[in-house]
Amino acid sequence: MGYQPIENYGIIGDLRTTALVGLDGSIDFMCFPHFDSPTLFAAMLDDGKGGRFKIAPKDTGGVRHKQLYLPETNVLLTRFLSEDGIGEVIDFMPVEPVHHHTHLVVRRVKAVRGRITFRMLCAPRFDYARARHGAELREGSVVFTPDGDGSVRAVRLWSSQPVEVQDGDATAEFSLGAGEEASFVLEIMPAPGDESPAGVSSYVDRAFQETVAFWRGWARRSSYQGRWREMVTRSALTLKLLTSCRTGAIAAAATFALPETVGGERNWDYRFTWIRDASLTAATLARLGFKDEISAYMGWIRERYEEAEADGKLQIMYGIDGRHELVEETLPHLEGYMKSAPVRIYNGAYKQLQIDIYGELMLAVDAYDQTCQQVSHDFWDDLIHSINWVCANWERRDEGVWEVRGGAQEFLYSRLMSWTAVDRALRVAERHSLPAPVAHWRETRDAIYRDIFGAFWDPGQKVFVQYKGSRTLDAACLLMPLVGFIAPQDPRWLSTLEAISEQLTDDSLVYRYRVGEAATDGLVGAEGTFNMCSFWYIQCLALAGDLDRAQLFFEKIHGFANHLGLYAEEMGLRGEQLGNVPQAFTHLGLINAAIALDAALADRA
Repeated sequence: MGYQPIENYGIIGDLRTTALVGLDGSIDFMCFPHFDSPTLFAAMLDDGKGGRFKIAPKDTGGVRHKQLYLPETNVLLTRFLSEDGIGEVIDFMPVEPVHHHTHLVVRRVKAVRGRITFRMLCAPRFDYARARHGAELREGSVVFTPDGDGSVRAVRLWSSQPVEVQDGDATAEFSLGAGEEASFVLEIMPAPGDESPAGVSSYVDRAFQETVAFWRGWARRSSYQGRWREMVTRSALTLKLLTSCRTGAIAAAATFALPETVGGERNWDYRFTWIRDASLTAATLARLGFKDEISAYMGWIRERYEEAEADGKLQIMYGIDGRHELVEETLPHLEGYMKSAPVRIYNGAYKQLQIDIYGELMLAVDAYDQTCQQVSHDFWDDLIHSINWVCANWERRDEGVWEVRGGAQEFLYSRLMSWTAVDRALRVAERHSLPAPVAHWRETRDAIYRDIFGAFWDPGQKVFVQYKGSRTLDAACLLMPLVGFIAPQDPRWLSTLEAISEQLTDDSLVYRYRVGEAATDGLVGAEGTFNMCSFWYIQCLALAGDLDRAQLFFEKIHGFANHLGLYAEEMGLRGEQLGNVPQAFTHLGLINAAIALDAALADRA
């Protein structure tokens, strides 16, 4: 059927997992039943072998496609416009299902005008397309059962239309006149003795109403009422989709192995919880008034502290359920998106040293402490151990925010976030008169401050450099004014910002660094601009008072979003989306840039 552009996809989810739905009506990616479970559909990673669940008009000639979300929801509508009329598919995953039955995908098909003949194909491929399966018709449904030891559960497809089974796939062809509907529900096979509501005729209507009500109720809790509210709400809804209602963990993105360059090897698995990404996501949601999410995330963090091998020592990332080992492997039987191999699952970076994670964590803790409640006694003890570790280790080399695999360095960003960790810990301690080695922390914070200005400032170029001893710019330094380390109009910062504009920026799009000049990631090939860096850049412009340029660039970069307002990790030379999608870092960057720019414009007015 051919690969679609990455930007052709919308996302649905149930706060346990997500699915990507293409403009052509095909679910081409879904890990089931959890974010980091093996794929059930992975046509995005192998068009021939990956598996898909497609519903579309039989006659595709001359059909135009449109997609939109129902306002303030994650309920997705895919529309087909043709000479025969207008058809549509509404896709959603119930979040609070009837009878607490979980793990369902609901697809509601309708002819809006004319008469449309649809074709349905449900072709699951279990365990990353590694497991064979059987399919049988059973009581008005099709049950797909994978071979193996039972560790991968069977799934069942309910259909309001007659279905045939061919070579392990379910197919149907049906015609609908104006106003007529059909429905399909895919579910994890219930355990023996458990009843499924999905086979009840009224289920789809009830599930639709409940799901719409859930998402609208959640979105309307947002405190943000400024400019670009629709963009901010869509990004917040996207971040919520990446949040686990089971554990409170937050995934960095919905997908794995989508390439940073088509045909390249920078193909990583982002379905896990990075302390860095998740902490900034939780803090951003708290800024919008969503307290439950940051509270749940803090609960997940406390569990990781309880499991830590040493007091106060965290890994940089964990599984959604908190598991510690994420041993990276490749799937050689899959060709990769547009033949971008290798297809990697899990992520070897979990073993890396990245000192910065305590800085992002403390930004979230500070937000939690201010917006929700004071940190508990035991949690504070854990945080004291972490900050003491930072005080003892901030001068070490590490792999940095970009997780380089070509050798550790003393990175500016890691040094900056060490300062942030100690600074925010001092704020929390002083806010509540909490016990802490305050004098030692202040001394360390000031030492880090002096080290950054002394060892990372290049007086010849008048810029802050990527790592000690280099002459390279890195867009990660854009966080310096955003965390309050340096005044946004300090002359040293303004000269650095201007250098970023000249050396790392294509109009409104920002590279994280220039490949070949910076600390190597140990891989070959190029990469696109990083969307999150673009939003950091806009936020810095706004804080520096360059409001006209900041507003122009903010509007321009929004023009690079896909048709639903979603962003992948990177932007290619032709404006195409690259990397895993949707990426939490990008969407939290959009929200924070919008908040800063809106406030600055209000002050000017």
